[in-house]
Amino acid sequence: MAVALYARVSTTKQADKDLSIPDQLRQMRDWCKRNGHAIAKEYIEAGASATDDRRPEFQQMIADATLKPAPYEAIIVHSLSRFFRDHIASALYERQLKKAGARLISISQQTSDDPSGEMARSIFSLFDEYQSKENGKHTLRAMKENARQGFFNGSAPPFGYKKEELDLPAAKGKKKRLVIDETEAPMIRRMFELYSSGLNGREMGCKDIASHFNERGMLVRGAKWQRNRVHQFLSDTAYMGDYVFNKKNMRSNETKPETEWVRVPIPPLIDRQVFLAVADKRHSRSPAVTPARVVSSPTLLTGLLKCGNCGAGITTATGKGGRYRYYKCNTRIGQHAGACCTPAVPMAKMDNLVLSAFADKVLTPERMK
Repeated sequence: MAVALYARVSTTKQADKDLSIPDQLRQMRDWCKRNGHAIAKEYIEAGASATDDRRPEFQQMIADATLKPAPYEAIIVHSLSRFFRDHIASALYERQLKKAGARLISISQQTSDDPSGEMARSIFSLFDEYQSKENGKHTLRAMKENARQGFFNGSAPPFGYKKEELDLPAAKGKKKRLVIDETEAPMIRRMFELYSSGLNGREMGCKDIASHFNERGMLVRGAKWQRNRVHQFLSDTAYMGDYVFNKKNMRSNETKPETEWVRVPIPPLIDRQVFLAVADKRHSRSPAVTPARVVSSPTLLTGLLKCGNCGAGITTATGKGGRYRYYKCNTRIGQHAGACCTPAVPMAKMDNLVLSAFADKVLTPERMK
């Protein structure tokens, strides 16, 4: 019988340092030799969890096994946990293989094809799923405690920071903490400065800042800046020294309840008052608070004027093919000229009236002091 071998470990660290994959392959090859099976292909998954099917080698194996004609008649695994640690998903994929004429065989958990064998496989699969969830629960508990003590759990630090390894005598293995990376930190500081103060008198939004950096070849770890990335960084409390661990579910990417978050103090890159001022500015410019047309419009008083007679909004209107521009009551525009007695006002005249009043009443020496 032609067969395929599938070997897997959960993390790349295991793949680099562990002997699990070579041992799995050795035992499966020996088993195939003893039972007279020819190995058609070997699939090796180094660093992928069996709790879901987001595994390139696994998906390739399933695709190959369901070809017509199939290149092999069975998939050999060391234990069923190497194939899947989710009872329902495992059963669905086994059914898919069975329809294609391929079997799944575990060399350490061999079962018959009768109902008692199916029940035994279900029990093995359920136990693997339970064990995986228990391991995950205990691992997360240890990582949360590690974070409470001020240490870093992740693999990739936030942009602007780097990992520093600490060789603590009482600790099992090396602990890591976040420190400022002075090769990346200037870009973060410049980002907050541009959003807060603009450039050459011009307001800078997230898209403008991304373009500003890209035009100057200032990349984010080799990649071009995107508007969403700038917004993400401007929102990240880590930059004011408040790094949060366990904020999101790694599988669903959903935000967890705040009671499950662990806050880790780290060296701040941005002054807290500057960060909060930028946060307030982002909030005020949000389309949910202020329509985008008001923020980006070149018209001075867009979204600010109200009709003194009927209370409707004042909008812009043009005359003579666009040669003249006016502020005009929405009631007159939407209904008819007689619906409101407020006349159209030339835009330049209204702008000058408002700017003059602003200068006379607000920009006084006493206020400026």
